[in-house]
Amino acid sequence: MWLDVVRLVVGVVALSLAADRLVRSAVTISRAFEVSAVIIGAVIIGFGTSIPEFVVSGLAAVEGELELAVANVVSSNIANVTLVLGSAAVISALATRRRVIRREGLLMLAALLVLVAVLADGELGLWEGVLLLGLLAGAILLMVRWSSDDPSQVAHSVDDIASPPVEAPMSQSLWRSQVGREIVIGILALLATVFAASFLLDGAIGLGEHFGLSVVVLGLITGVGTSLPELAAAIASARRKQPELAAGNVIGSNIFNSLGVIGFAAVLGPGAFGGITEAFLAVMVAVALVAGVFAFTGRRLERLEGALLLVLFGAYAFLAFN
Repeated sequence: MWLDVVRLVVGVVALSLAADRLVRSAVTISRAFEVSAVIIGAVIIGFGTSIPEFVVSGLAAVEGELELAVANVVSSNIANVTLVLGSAAVISALATRRRVIRREGLLMLAALLVLVAVLADGELGLWEGVLLLGLLAGAILLMVRWSSDDPSQVAHSVDDIASPPVEAPMSQSLWRSQVGREIVIGILALLATVFAASFLLDGAIGLGEHFGLSVVVLGLITGVGTSLPELAAAIASARRKQPELAAGNVIGSNIFNSLGVIGFAAVLGPGAFGGITEAFLAVMVAVALVAGVFAFTGRRLERLEGALLLVLFGAYAFLAFN
C-alpha cells in the first residue's frame, strides 16, 4: 500500500512540474520561430493546460481503464471550476468581461453538454472519439478568431509564461542554440510527463484495489492531481492581479478536456465504461453554470463567491466518497 501512496504522490508532483516545463518550452520555441501570439495563446497554452489529462486519460484508455479515463476528465472539469477558480477568487476577486463569458464561457458549456451527450449511454465508440476531435478543431478555430480581437491581452499572457524572446537559429546551429536547448528540455519534459502519469495511474489503481475505492473516487484523486497545473497558474494570476489568465486557463482547459481528452481516449481505447452516473455529469454542468452566473452578473467573482465554489468542491468530494 505504501508503495502505491509513494507512486501517487510522486506522480502528482512530477506530473505538475513536468507539464508546466513542457508548456514553457513549447511557448518559448514557438515565439522563437515567430508563431503568432494569438496561436500560442489560444492553442499551445490552451492545449498545454490539459497535457496531464491527455496523458493520464490516454494511458488509462490504452490499459483498458476507460472508466478511469472518463472519471478523470469529469473530476478535472469539476475541480477546475470549483477548486481552481474558487481558490483564485478567494485570494483576489476575479474581474471578468461579459464578452468573454458570452463567447468562451458558452463554448465551454457547449463542450460540456456535448460530453454529457456522448457519455450518457455508458459507451465510447471510435466514431465518437473522431467526432469529438473534429469538434475540438472547430473550437480551436473559434478561439483563434476570438483571440485575434484582443491581441494585446493574448500577448500579455504569452509574455507571462514564456522565457525572454530569443531569435530563431539557423538550422545548422539549432542544437547549440537556446532554442535547441529548449527543444531538448521539452522532449525530456514530455517523457517525464508520461512516466509521471504512469506512476500516478499505478498508485491510484493500486490504492483503489487495496481499499476497494470506486472509480469516481479514483477519478477525483487523479482529476485533482491533473488540475494542479491550472490551480498553480490561477493562484499565481490572482496574486499578480491578472484575472483574465485564471478564467481563461479554466475555460480553455475544460474545452480541451471535454472534446480533446475524451476524444483521444475514445480513439485509443473505445468500449463500455461504468461508475460515472448521470448525477456526476449533472454536477459537472451545474457547477459551470453557477460559476458562469457569478461571473456574468457582477462582472467578477467575489471572494464570497469563490468560497462558495470551494464549498461546492467539498460537496462533490463528499458525494464521491459516499
